[in-house]
Amino acid sequence: MSRWASHPLYTLGMVYLLMMLVRAVLSWFPLEAGSPTSRARHWLTVITEPVIAPFRRVIPPVGVFDISFLVAFLVVYVVTSYVLWLVVV
Repeated sequence: MSRWASHPLYTLGMVYLLMMLVRAVLSWFPLEAGSPTSRARHWLTVITEPVIAPFRRVIPPVGVFDISFLVAFLVVYVVTSYVLWLVVV
């Protein structure tokens, strides 16, 4: 295990990426209002939308696919890795 894999910034970045991924998976399924899963999806949206929204304003959908989410996911991953590289190295 590399020495930065246990760094708190790395953990925070990976948890945020996991929340983005869970939000994406939950968006594929219809949920009943008021269910625990619906509330979880709401909070995941509240937490992740500030990062995804700027990309969504700039990148148009490709057919029925919203690739702005993918771009935001990759940017968060790269920024997390780059910042850790600056901090740890």
